[in-house]
Amino acid sequence: MRKHLVALVMAASSVGCGTEPGVGGDPSTTPPYPEVPAEAQRPGDPAKGYDFLINGGYVTCGLPKSIAPSGAAADRIAGRTGDNAALPYYWSAATSKEGVRVVSANCLMCHAGRINGQIVVGLGAADTDFTKTQLPLVDVAGGLLEDPTEKAEWQRFRDRLAAIDDWSKTLTVGVNPADSFTAVLMAHRDPATMAWSNEPLLPLPPKLVIPVDTPPWWRMSKKHAMFYTTAGRGDHARIMMAASLLCSDSIEEVQAIDQAFVDVRAWIEEGLQAPKWPFSVDMSLAAQGKTVFDATCSKCHGTYGDNVTYPNQLVPLADVGTDPALAQGETEFAARFVEWFAQSFWGQTSRMEPQTGYIAPPLDGIWATAPYFHNGSVPTLEAVLDPSKRPQYWTRTFQSTDYDQAAVGWKFTTLDHGQASEPTATARAKIYDTTLLGYGNGGHSFAAELGADDQRALLEYLKTL
Repeated sequence: MRKHLVALVMAASSVGCGTEPGVGGDPSTTPPYPEVPAEAQRPGDPAKGYDFLINGGYVTCGLPKSIAPSGAAADRIAGRTGDNAALPYYWSAATSKEGVRVVSANCLMCHAGRINGQIVVGLGAADTDFTKTQLPLVDVAGGLLEDPTEKAEWQRFRDRLAAIDDWSKTLTVGVNPADSFTAVLMAHRDPATMAWSNEPLLPLPPKLVIPVDTPPWWRMSKKHAMFYTTAGRGDHARIMMAASLLCSDSIEEVQAIDQAFVDVRAWIEEGLQAPKWPFSVDMSLAAQGKTVFDATCSKCHGTYGDNVTYPNQLVPLADVGTDPALAQGETEFAARFVEWFAQSFWGQTSRMEPQTGYIAPPLDGIWATAPYFHNGSVPTLEAVLDPSKRPQYWTRTFQSTDYDQAAVGWKFTTLDHGQASEPTATARAKIYDTTLLGYGNGGHSFAAELGADDQRALLEYLKTL
C-alpha cells in the first residue's frame, strides 16, 4: 500500500504572501497592515512533546495492526519505540476504545518531508499524492479480516474515510486537501459531545478541494496565529490536535489528547529549528542581497541576523494578489464551521477568526520549503522574485535529491499544455495547472521591478535565512 493510504486530517499551520503585478506596488509605500497580536500559550515540555508526536497514540482508528503493512525500512526514524519502531515515520500504532491495536497516519504524514534524501520532521510534505481515492485498497485489506472485533474497527475507519473521500482528492500531486476535508469531519460531529453521525449535521462544502501547500512547522516559533488566513487564534496546542477529529468520539478522548499536545506545541514553537542551507553561499553577494531585502521585503517578512524582528502582519487580498480561493473559499473557515468550532471543545480555549487576506510568513529555512505560495504554485524562489519565470503548466519528478541550488527550489519541466489536454487521470495529476481554480500563481511582484543583479543578490541572501 502506498504512503498516503491512511492520510488523515492535519491542519496546515502557517502562511504565504504575494501581490498581483500592478497591485500593491512598492511595500515601502503601503500603509501599515493589521498586526496579529500575541496570545499566551500553555507551557509544556518540548522533549515530551516530540516523543508523543512520534510515538503517541493520538489517532485511535485505522487498519487493525494484524493486516497493516510495515512500510519501507528507509522511512523509519530514530526515537520510535514499541510497535512504532517498525513503522514508517508517517504511521503510528494506537489502541482503539475497543482494545484493538490499529495503525494509522500521524501528523508527520503531512508535516515531514525529504530534502537531499534526508527526512526533515516539521517540513511540509510536498510529494504526497492525494489525487486518488484509497477506499478500494482499504476494502481489500478489510477482506483479510476474520475477527469480528477487528472487522468492526476496520468498518469504523472505513466509514470515516468514505465520509471525507470526495473532499480528500486534489487535482495535482503535492498539494494538500486538509482545509477542505476538515470541514466535512466537523459536519459529521456533534460539537458538544464529539459523537459521530453517519449523516452530516451541517451542510457540506462544495466538492471542490482548495489546494494548500503544507507549510513548515518551524514558522510557528514567530507566528501569533495559525493557518494562511491567520484563522487559528488563542490556544495553539488545542488547534494542533486536529487529527483527533477523525477518530475521537467523546470529550474524554479529546481531553486526553489535549493534555499531551501542550507538550507537542512546546516542541513545535520552542524546540524546532529551521534547517540551514547545506550548500555553498557567495557571502559577498549575500551581503548585497541583505541590503535589497531590508529595503524591499523586511516590512512584511521581518529582519534576520543580529536584529531579529517579525511583524505578524495580515496583508489584504487587494495588496497580496495571490490566488484568493483559499481566503474566500468554502473550507473549514466558512461561517457555519467557524460557529461549530466555537461551540465545541476546541472553542473553550481557541478561536477561528479567518480573514480575507494572507499573512506574510517568516522566512527562516525558506530554501527548504519549495514549492512556494500558499498553494504551492511556484516551484522556485527565483520565480517568486521574477514572475516572468513562473511556468503556467509544469511538472516535477518528486525526487528529494532533485533540488535546484541556483534557482532555490525544485527542478521542474515546463509544459505547453494543461491538464485538460491529457487523456488519463494519472497524466493530469502530474501537471500543476495554474489556470485551475485555486491553483493560480499570480502575485508577489514586489521584487519584479528590481534589476537582474539585485534579484540575484536577494536570492543569494535568502539562502542564508
